[in-house]
Amino acid sequence: MPAPRKYPAELRERAVRLWRESDPRPPVSPVAKRLGIHPEALRNWIRQDEANKGERSDRPSTAELEVIRQLKRENAELKRANEILKLASSYFGSSRHGCGSGCGN
Repeated sequence: MPAPRKYPAELRERAVRLWRESDPRPPVSPVAKRLGIHPEALRNWIRQDEANKGERSDRPSTAELEVIRQLKRENAELKRANEILKLASSYFGSSRHGCGSGCGN
């Protein structure tokens, strides 16, 4: 389970909006200091917002990140199921639990 977020979503949205709506756009540090947040946090929020709006391609959007998380969970579940099937196959394929290798010949 992920750690709880340090900053509420409302603050994140407000901070990014404040930075975006400034003309000219100020450096991130003074805006972050004014809002009482770490400059790198604001910088990351801005980058993620740009990715969500399709303004940058070097990082996945929030929707894409959710799809990736879901696929990772599904992959882990399938790996567990595959391991169970391998164990069951070896158990039922052993000679003492079935007709063995001489069956059907």
